[in-house]
Amino acid sequence: MNSHINLMTNITLSIPDELKKKMEKYPEIKWSQVARKAIEEKIRDLELLDELTKNSKLTHKDAEEISKLIKEEIAKKVLNA
Repeated sequence: MNSHINLMTNITLSIPDELKKKMEKYPEIKWSQVARKAIEEKIRDLELLDELTKNSKLTHKDAEEISKLIKEEIAKKVLNA
């Protein structure tokens, strides 16, 4: 018999008043479940990224420079479109 108990920890989440008003229009939605699933998805993405980059020789500074170059090229294409 597997008696695995899922313990939960509470967190506090701050959101803008306007977002809270929009959420209140849908009282049937379990917003804590929506937030939990979003956090789980983000964690999966980050863990995958960690796995993909664990043997990378790039430094954080290298990644920032590459990101900057990509953003500059995208901006050029958008402005020249």
